[in-house]
Amino acid sequence: MVLVLVIGDLHIPYRTPGLPPKFKKLLVPGKIQQIICTGNVCDRETYDYLRTIAVDVNVVRGDYDDKSFPFSQVIQHPSLKIGMIHGHQSIPVGDLDALSAMARVMDVDILISGHTHKFEATEFEGRFFLNPGSATGAWSGASMNETTPSFALMDIQGTVVVTYVYSLVEGEVRVEKIEFRKPIETPKPAPVPQQGLTNSPRMEPPAMAGGW
Repeated sequence: MVLVLVIGDLHIPYRTPGLPPKFKKLLVPGKIQQIICTGNVCDRETYDYLRTIAVDVNVVRGDYDDKSFPFSQVIQHPSLKIGMIHGHQSIPVGDLDALSAMARVMDVDILISGHTHKFEATEFEGRFFLNPGSATGAWSGASMNETTPSFALMDIQGTVVVTYVYSLVEGEVRVEKIEFRKPIETPKPAPVPQQGLTNSPRMEPPAMAGGW
């Protein structure tokens, strides 16, 4: 079992001072093995904070990050592959068909993206698409609506991924559970080699009863 924190669009300190205190109480060191961040970390202090939660921190570059992070990344787990992008590469932004095309190019089972500041989880064409939203509830330039703070924890157990989505609604933490099972491809049977026919008398068809 591997517990993965999926988080992103923090925008600290430019749009918000920090994570909600109730989220910080949940994100304690020693329980999470890996972090996947969809970008817009924005400052070194926030990145260093993530490293106190888990040593294995993977970040892709958001549109407000410096050039130290890659635009995309693929993480290999024993039974599945996880792709990471910020999400602004998808045109239209958040479009499932566009994300699906990117997942096929990256050859991944799960594609994690952000940018919209809105949580979304969808299974499509045998793949799992996850957007953890904004963990700080930072406002999004694409919408005037209030952003609901959210993040996700993925419990990876072989080809089964159980995702727990944490959201802060009216000051209370709510949790939603989603399960994804990677489709298992049934191996095709090997073709039976065809033996060539000969003109041997032993290959003649049997005589019909009663003769001709």
